[in-house]
Amino acid sequence: MTLTRLNGRSMQRVLVTGGCGFIGSNIAAELASRGRQVIAMDNFSRSGSVQNAEWLRQRHGNSISIEKADTRDISAVQRLISDVDAVLHLAAQVAVTTSIEDPLDDFEINARGTLNVLEAVRRYNPRAAVIFASTNKVYGKLLDDGGVRRQNGRYVPASEALAHGVSESTPLDLHSPYGCSKGAADQYVRDYARVFDLRTVVMRMSCIYGPRQFGNEDQGWIAHFLLQAIRDEPITIYGDGHQVRDALFISDAVRAWVGVLDNIDAVRGRVFNLGGGPHNTVSLHELLAFIAELRGKPPRVIFSTWRPGDQPWYVSDVRGLCDLLGWIPRTALADGLRKLESWLEQLTASSATRAPLLETHA
Repeated sequence: MTLTRLNGRSMQRVLVTGGCGFIGSNIAAELASRGRQVIAMDNFSRSGSVQNAEWLRQRHGNSISIEKADTRDISAVQRLISDVDAVLHLAAQVAVTTSIEDPLDDFEINARGTLNVLEAVRRYNPRAAVIFASTNKVYGKLLDDGGVRRQNGRYVPASEALAHGVSESTPLDLHSPYGCSKGAADQYVRDYARVFDLRTVVMRMSCIYGPRQFGNEDQGWIAHFLLQAIRDEPITIYGDGHQVRDALFISDAVRAWVGVLDNIDAVRGRVFNLGGGPHNTVSLHELLAFIAELRGKPPRVIFSTWRPGDQPWYVSDVRGLCDLLGWIPRTALADGLRKLESWLEQLTASSATRAPLLETHA
C-alpha cells in the first residue's frame, strides 16, 4: 500500500495511546518496523504494560519513545499530539465489571479521555489522523432469548440476516457503563469527522488475541483461559458455555489498523467492525475442548451466572474492511491459539524465576 502523504511528506510520527497495552504494543512494534517514529503513551495501570514497554525498547530502541502519561491529563495530551501525523487511540478502561464498580472513573477514562484527544487534535493539529479503538459492546446484548437458538453445542442467531455477522449499520444499544462510555467516545470520534472535518476512523473490535496479551477474567478471555489451564487453576464460565464469539489473531488486527492508517483519506469518517468474522468463531465449550487437546487434559471449569451485558452470540461482519482495503483474516483460529499458548508457556516459565508478571488487574 502507498503511504498517505501529509503536507507533502510521508506520515512518519505516530502517537499510540495505550501503546504498552496488548494491541497498542503490537501496533507500535509494527509501525516502528516500517520506519515510523512512534510515541507509545501509557499510564502503566494494567498488568503487563511494564513488560511490554521493555519489549518495545529492546526490540526497537530509539524508534519508539515511551511516555508515561494519562489521557485524562489534557496538558500531556496536548503536548504529545501537537507534533504528530497520526493518533491511534487505544488507551481505555476495558472491563465491564470494573465499569459497574466505578462508573465515574470508567466515564472519565473512556469518554472524557477520548474527548481530550479529539479536542487536542482539533485545536492544535487538525491534519492529524485519529483512529479509535471501539468495541462490539456498543451493539449491546443484540439478541434476547428468542433471537438465538442452540445448535451443535453453540448459540446461533435465529435470523438469516445475521449470516455474515453484525454489520456497522446495526443500531447502537449501549448496555453497561462500559458500553455507554465506549459508545459515547465512538460517536464523538465519528462526529468530529462530520462536524470538524477531522480525519477520524472508528474500529469496533471483537475478540483480539495473541502474544503480549496478559489476559485476566475481565478482559482478554482467550489468554485468560489458556493461562488458567497452564497454571492448572479453574476457569469460571459465566452463563452456560454455549456463547459464541469471533476471534482475530493480533497480527491480522495490526494489519487492519495499519491499512486504515495508510489509507486514511479514503476511509476518513468511516466506522469498521474488526474481528475474525464468520470463518473464525468459537464457543466457550469449543475453546475448552481445544485447550484440552493442546494441554493433554481438560481444564478445570466452574460455572456461574450470566453477567450484565453478556452477549450469547456475537460475530463481526467484516466485509467493510475487506471491500475497501482488501483486508482478510489470515490466521486460522487453531494456529493462532497454538502461537498464543507457546508465548504464554514461555511467559509463565520466565516469571517463575523472577518477580511475578501475571498479577490480577481488574
